[in-house]
Amino acid sequence: MKRVMMTMIVATVLAFSVAAGWAIEPPMMEKPLAGKTQVACPVRGGNVDKNLYADYKGQRIYFCCKGCDEEFKKNPEKYLEKMKSQGVTPEKCPTGPAKSGQ
Repeated sequence: MKRVMMTMIVATVLAFSVAAGWAIEPPMMEKPLAGKTQVACPVRGGNVDKNLYADYKGQRIYFCCKGCDEEFKKNPEKYLEKMKSQGVTPEKCPTGPAKSGQ
């Protein structure tokens, strides 16, 4: 009898919580490895031009205008950290020799 009563209480509380819109939160899942595609320049924030880029540590970083690549090269880790904080994952460099875009 005690077991039946306890089961009914638990079922009632559960039903009430669902009806009230309460949700039992699932455990936190790990963030996916891939982030958002880069659409904004990490230096000035403008829309990227795929012809303006710098390759750094196996990653291709795009810029909005000439000059941003030089600013990036002064402190690349600063801009990579900014991109990371925004959930942006740079593209991987294509295979072959690395060079800067013009």
